[in-house]
Amino acid sequence: MKGDKHMDFTTTKLLHGGDYNPEQWLDSPEILKKDIEYFKKAKINEVSMGIFSWAVLEPEEGRYEFDWMEKLLDLMQENEISVLLATPSGARPKWMADKYPEVLRVDENRNRIFFGERHNHCYTSPVYREKVYQMNYELAKRFGHHPAVIGWHLSNEYGGECHCPLCQEKFREWLEAKYETIENLNDRWCTTFWSHKYGSFSEIESPSPRGENALHALTLDWKRFVTDRTIDFIRTEEKAIREGGSELPITVNLMYDYEGLDYKKMKDVLDIVSWDNYPSWHKKEEKITAVDVGMQHDLMRSIKKAPFLLMESCPSATNWKPINKLKKPGMLLASSLQAVAHGADSVLYFQMRQSRGASEKFHGAVIDHYGGCDTRVFREVTEVGEALEQIQETVGSVMHAQTAVLYDRENDWVIKDIQGPRNEDMHYKDCVQKQYQSLRELGLNVDVIAMEHELDDYKVLAAPMAYLMKDGYEDRLRKYVEAGGTLVMTYWSDMVDETDRCFLGGTPHALMDVCGIRTEEIDALYDWEENFAIPDPDNHLGIRNSYKCKNLCELVRVSDAEVLMRYGEDFYQGYPVLTHHAYGKGHVYYVCADMESDFYRDFYTRITKEVGVKSVLESVPEGVSVTVRENETAEYVFIQNYAREAQAVATPNGYEVLYGAQGEILQPLQTKVLKKAKEI
Repeated sequence: MKGDKHMDFTTTKLLHGGDYNPEQWLDSPEILKKDIEYFKKAKINEVSMGIFSWAVLEPEEGRYEFDWMEKLLDLMQENEISVLLATPSGARPKWMADKYPEVLRVDENRNRIFFGERHNHCYTSPVYREKVYQMNYELAKRFGHHPAVIGWHLSNEYGGECHCPLCQEKFREWLEAKYETIENLNDRWCTTFWSHKYGSFSEIESPSPRGENALHALTLDWKRFVTDRTIDFIRTEEKAIREGGSELPITVNLMYDYEGLDYKKMKDVLDIVSWDNYPSWHKKEEKITAVDVGMQHDLMRSIKKAPFLLMESCPSATNWKPINKLKKPGMLLASSLQAVAHGADSVLYFQMRQSRGASEKFHGAVIDHYGGCDTRVFREVTEVGEALEQIQETVGSVMHAQTAVLYDRENDWVIKDIQGPRNEDMHYKDCVQKQYQSLRELGLNVDVIAMEHELDDYKVLAAPMAYLMKDGYEDRLRKYVEAGGTLVMTYWSDMVDETDRCFLGGTPHALMDVCGIRTEEIDALYDWEENFAIPDPDNHLGIRNSYKCKNLCELVRVSDAEVLMRYGEDFYQGYPVLTHHAYGKGHVYYVCADMESDFYRDFYTRITKEVGVKSVLESVPEGVSVTVRENETAEYVFIQNYAREAQAVATPNGYEVLYGAQGEILQPLQTKVLKKAKEI
């Protein structure tokens, strides 16, 4: 392995294809032959193979059977179909679990689980790591230079945790490396509470319903450890590939808003980010779901600030949700192009051909049990392939954003664990999403960032409910505002340090002077309660409407901030609910309550105008999404209509239509892509 050398993932085509499991059909060569015919018809140019193939690749310990894979790779190469080749570590064969039970996970109740399902392996087990290393090494040695293979798909949807003795020991080593002495740990964890002080690192156990589960710093550090353990395992997988002689780029397919891992920490271990997208379209209005999905796309893109891969999506209906609804006509195309609009260089599916048996036999696929190509789903997949060919030149183009929303996983963890004003739901994600949505409805590119990201590129930064402040982040926010940035903070911010210890002396702890306020109390509202925010007549933003607020209402004392809005009801009637403070060359707005979406639309319309951030469109109709990708020679504007009625969208001067309708009218679920050449 050549250190941590980064391998760039480049493709000259927008990839179209997805998970293919031909090992299920090795005894049916006529099916495999037919698949290739269908792939060509549907404009499929990529397949992901080997994801769950371990039992076929190594049917007995040490006996590798790779010939079938080589024949299939040759077949793909002959037909100009690229392959993302997977390592099969997501599900190991039965012989391994029987011979080496240590590879199986131990749950939080300290019970070792049985063989079955998937992702039930211990990331620490030396045996499992060795077996994975051997498999990956042999795969890389045999196929690392095969012309069909363009990259490595490591495992599948890493997740879960193990509480076995091996992991407990690694956790203690991790803690000792972090805190150095048990005295430091006791201090940072506040273990004097409930008399839970530790005498040595050897006494520490991971959180368990049968033991310690109310020591918040323990829970937080355990979650951090699980992420670090997973990343360490990924590095083991990569090391085997590199030492097997392959320098092809690697990826890991991430999951929607997954709470189990802190994905931003994978930035340096992945050559390209990829993720699996399975939204519940038609459950709510499409424009609502589109915002949620768009935020996830932007979160994944923002990890590396680079194009990503849509690794999995469903061409029809999934099989694992409570209600598995079909995509209505046009939805597959719209959702596929949404990924590209937000920075994806692929549209890939699970799965290419439907399995005959087991748990995913009714999961949607490009080719179903009928086995023909004269189906609605196949026609719509083909339509996606044709659209991708028409906008092929957008591949590799990037997105630049002048606005960002902070959505930090560690902050999410501690907010969910606080035992604070609302134990049912603090509505952290909702608060983030309302601000993201308001910026997106203005037709702006938006990065969804964590506390590790740089801030220099942004004119507007929303930092909702930034409860946990990592060491140094307060100073970075201060410098951001001093340099001219506009920062939007909210209630429940800057309250605890990296180990979830409350700051003393007032909050927002180190930013009270930057915000011009000090928080005093926070009122938790019952679900049926609400208050109102009433604008001050002379507020400089010119806000005229009153807005509802719910769930959480913070009471603040103003030092030198301008009060823009005040509470309209309850004993804190007249208290500030929106403040503004000029600091250095920049501005800080502090939102004291959980405000309704209409407030944020009005608010962000005014402050983006104030700082000079605007969309390429003069106006963005309701339900219409606008994103911009660009490369050195051209700018591409993706316009999509997720409203349930037609919307008029005028083509701005200087742009030509690259894809979609030539006129101004966009029908529901229609997409238009505009292009403007850059002056060289």
